[in-house]
Amino acid sequence: MGQGFFQIGVTLCIVIAITPLLGRYMARVFLGEKTLLDLIMNPVEGIIHKLADTLRIDDMTGWQYARAVLCSNMLMGVMVFMLICLQQFLPWNPQGLAAPKWDITLHTTISFLTNTDQQHYSGETTLSYFSQTAALTFLMFTSAATGLAVGIAFIRGLTGKRLGNFYVDLTRSITRILLPISIVGAIALLALGVPQTLDGSLKLTTLEGATQYIARGPVASFEIIKQLGENGGGFFNANSAHPYENPSSISNLIEIIAMICIPAALIHTYGIFANNAKQARLLYWMVFAIYGVLIGVTAIGEYQGNPIIDNALGLELPNLEGKEVRFGWAQTALWAITTTGTMTGSVNGMHDSLMPQGLFSTLLNMFLQIVWGGQGTGTAYLFIYSILTVFLTGLMVGRTPEFLGRKIEKKEIVLASVVLLVHPIAVLLPSAISLAFPNTLAFFIPPPGYTKSPEFHNISRVIYEYASASANNGSGLQGLGNSTLWWNLSTCFSLLMGRYIPIIAILLLAQSMAGKLPVPETPGTLRTDSTLFTAITAGIILILGVLTFFPVLALGPIAEGIKLASPIK
Repeated sequence: MGQGFFQIGVTLCIVIAITPLLGRYMARVFLGEKTLLDLIMNPVEGIIHKLADTLRIDDMTGWQYARAVLCSNMLMGVMVFMLICLQQFLPWNPQGLAAPKWDITLHTTISFLTNTDQQHYSGETTLSYFSQTAALTFLMFTSAATGLAVGIAFIRGLTGKRLGNFYVDLTRSITRILLPISIVGAIALLALGVPQTLDGSLKLTTLEGATQYIARGPVASFEIIKQLGENGGGFFNANSAHPYENPSSISNLIEIIAMICIPAALIHTYGIFANNAKQARLLYWMVFAIYGVLIGVTAIGEYQGNPIIDNALGLELPNLEGKEVRFGWAQTALWAITTTGTMTGSVNGMHDSLMPQGLFSTLLNMFLQIVWGGQGTGTAYLFIYSILTVFLTGLMVGRTPEFLGRKIEKKEIVLASVVLLVHPIAVLLPSAISLAFPNTLAFFIPPPGYTKSPEFHNISRVIYEYASASANNGSGLQGLGNSTLWWNLSTCFSLLMGRYIPIIAILLLAQSMAGKLPVPETPGTLRTDSTLFTAITAGIILILGVLTFFPVLALGPIAEGIKLASPIK
């Protein structure tokens, strides 16, 4: 037990050390200050902007920024959909794989376009190397950069600056942040044994004389942006539990750090933009505290193990079902909370095998979306909760609410409410339909054990699927049978709604805040960089997040935990 928690502690210490360094660097990138990569990237970016003619508007409004996001994403989505449909005629297809079904292709395209990477297929047996690299890896860079650009635009507006140019922010996110770190990370993974080849599957003869095919491919380059960009889609069906994606404890550490480094550092970046390091520091430690508690709850649950198995054997064993023995219970628990907190969605163990404590924590992460949240958008969600806290505390003391010296009025509260209400609609509405009509929908194949009165774990499976889609996470609970037409199309609804409606509202809110004149600070001004305000913000986050989804949590992991602790004989 001690060794497991020591490993978790070391990882968290590395995260704390990296945060200010990367946060300062990203601030310099998006403030247009000098960086070490200027000599290489300035000419490259100049060529890109000249060819694409993206510098016609120096500073976009919220609507212009949103339209640029939607138009560019639509064009990228159409292109990738066509590439996957035509993969059998394109190069780098040593297995000669045909195109997937249209609904699988549509779901995959929308999933990767929205930075979700929810997969209803097995990567090594469905997509060619060309589809994995030219199509999906391309989207993993651009979707992550889109989220990061939106997050930066929101921070600019919140701090009274103009929103900037989406295409410039998108390009800089790739050339200055995602691409350089990915190159270094891919080389490190390659050195640790992750393959990077265009050769087909390796044909071997086993000791028994049977023929076995070992799947491989350009995995290292795919794997690093999968983690760094909070994408999460696996090159192989087993994702980061596969030894070719994650061969050792060192690669496991690198991939966890890659997942969390940008969203954690972005809070520090905000502090530089706002010239308020204290507020950024308090918010960082608030999120870190929630993150640490959820890791602890999950890790303890996995270490204590399954009481039914323990009672049957007369032993006390950790829960090793669905775990990779290379990582064990501690690293699996840390990964599970990190991947659902950062909205990455990759897995190094099967989440369906987590104890109810871990399932509760992973679901709560996807319901809150701020620990640490999606690439760029998670930081925006954090400050939307802060704006709501200012509004509610202002009502309690009878003062006009202000945030960073700018008044919070009806428009800002309406837009903030839209951001927070979209997620419950995108999760609970399709979940209710799926649970109410599992056997009358002809295109729905019930999962194993699913009945008209589903047990608690099956409820969790359905809720998890839509929460993962709406939160742009992408992980899932096994056993759902989600490669059917119903799941492919219904999750597309959650994917699109959970991604683009909040982005539009976030950008309009940023524009509204940027256009406000700052008001002078008075002795009665509520300071947002105090421990008290941060504690109230944490309380409001937990209250809103838990109360909104408490019924499904009660019917899912909480009920399952109670039943497991006191089984009915």
